[in-house]
Order: sequence, then C-alpha cells, then structure tokens
Amino acid sequence: MLSIGAVVIGRNEGKRLVTSLESIVSQVEHIVYVDSGSTDSSLEVAQKMGVDTVSLDLSTPFTAARARNEGAFYLLQHYPTIQYIQFIDGDCEMQPLWIPVAIKFLEQHTDYAVICGRRRERFPDKSIYNLLCDIEWDTPIGDALACGGDALIKVDAYRQVNGYRDELIAGEEPEMCFRLRRLDWKVYRFNAEMTLHDAAMSKFSQWWNRTKRAGYAYAASFYLHGQSTEKFKKREVSSIAFWAGFVPVAITFLSLINPYLLVILLMYVLQVIKVFLKIKVNNKTHLIKLIYSISIVFAKFPQFLGLMKFVINKIKNKKEYLIEYK
Repeated sequence: MLSIGAVVIGRNEGKRLVTSLESIVSQVEHIVYVDSGSTDSSLEVAQKMGVDTVSLDLSTPFTAARARNEGAFYLLQHYPTIQYIQFIDGDCEMQPLWIPVAIKFLEQHTDYAVICGRRRERFPDKSIYNLLCDIEWDTPIGDALACGGDALIKVDAYRQVNGYRDELIAGEEPEMCFRLRRLDWKVYRFNAEMTLHDAAMSKFSQWWNRTKRAGYAYAASFYLHGQSTEKFKKREVSSIAFWAGFVPVAITFLSLINPYLLVILLMYVLQVIKVFLKIKVNNKTHLIKLIYSISIVFAKFPQFLGLMKFVINKIKNKKEYLIEYK
C-alpha cells in the first residue's frame, strides 16, 4: 500500500490555513504544517486539527524552500515508509480528486519525479492583480521544465537532489526541477484541477514586491546554473537587463544629445504589441489580454530592482531575506 505525506507551509494565513488543512486531512495519511514565524494562531489551529507541526527557528532567515525541506525532513524522520510527498502552500485549497490522479500518473510513469496540475485563483475578479496571477497559473499541459509550489514528488527523486535549496528566497521549485532533470528525471503538468490559491493582492505595491522577488529569483538561479548547457534563466535575466537597464540608460543618454530621440520610448509600446500578438490567454477578453501584455513588459522594472538587489547582496556578502508581498 502506498504511503503519502503532505507538507503545508505558511505564515499568518488565518482562515486560509484552516481551509487548506481541511482540504487535505482526508486525502493524505501524514501531514505536517511548517510555520514561518506566524503571530496569529496558525500553530494552535493546526495542532487542534490533529496535524503535526514544525515551527522554524527564528535565528535563520525564512524561505519557502527551507520550510518545505524541514517539513519533508520531519515526515521522513517520523514516517520513513512515505513514498510520495505533496507540497502545498497554506493559502491553497487542495482539490478532492487531485491526489489519486497524480499518484496514478507517477506510478505508471517511472521516469517522472514531479507532477503538478491546475492551480487557479479563488477570487480572480476581486482585483486586477489576482487576475494576473490566475492568468500566470494557466501554463501549458504536458512535459514541463518546472513545477510550482504545489506539487507531488517522489521521495526517491527528492532525496537524490537533497530537496530544495534553503537559501533561495524564491524560484526554488524551478531550480530543484533543473537539478532533477540533469539526473534524467522528468516533470509533468497534468490537465487536472489541483489547488485553489488566494493571492489576496489588492494593492499595486503588492504586485510590485512580488514581481521584484521574481527578478531576484531569476538572478539567483542564473548565478547557480547560468553556465550550464541549458543556460538556466539566462534568457530571463538578459531580457530584464536589456529592457529595464540598457534601454532606459541609452534613451536617457541619447535624449541629452537630442530630445527628439525620446521617441525611442515607443520601443516599449511596440514590445507590448509584440507580446499581445504572441501570448495565448485562454477565455479572456482582448482588454484583459492587453493588460496582461502591459504587465509583462512593465514587470521588467521591478524585476530589474530584484536583480540588482541580488547583485548587491552578493558583492556585500549579505544574507538573503524574503521579499514579502502579503
């Protein structure tokens, strides 16, 4: 009989955590909730629900990667027969049919290490930022380069790569999947409902910080594996540096010579049009598609700040701290 565990991570998720735990307690044998310094009653709530809990040491910077690893370590130490681990964020609700579907796929396809499904926003119409997240989650089905935070992974594969990198403040899932793929494991995205997510973003500043964190993650991943044959995250880092670094500096310099050269700013408009014509956004109006295209281009600027933050931290040898948006 298969033995399955689940690692739920969170910090001050409140009612979202209750919903998350309730959605999985009937589906998985062993569950551990890993708390990253909550000031609400998250730990007490989890314990009352009969869920094992781990509270992260406050002396070490919090990261989702570290939380997932400590949760997996706890499960494998206390329940060593576990063969699969379902990772899920505390702001997500597990869909009832996901676990059986995911297990069946991995049992039938021995060369796949990780499987993930459809993550959707619970309230996509509540704010434009939630909607942008919902569109972001709608990724192609089939063989994939990486999974997201919610995913089912084979324990054997997880152990082979020693899990996630604790120090990564974001982008830990693609980075782990990169190392798995180097060992000839595969990643699959299945066309099945997996989780409902609550981004709870209502402010521009939240979107900005979340996007800045993505830029930091791209830089960190490129630093680790950019020299590989895959040139891991080189395209993303190069695009950010070009559109939010080189182009603004070049336009500023040229406009000092001839103010009319500010017309070069139209490059950004043309880039939005290019993205609009290229991207596929399912079941959305042209207006929503245009807004999403603008967000992709404009996102280069907070991403560039994240990239530069990573560079500065490396130069100064500073610890990496989570860039929070909630």
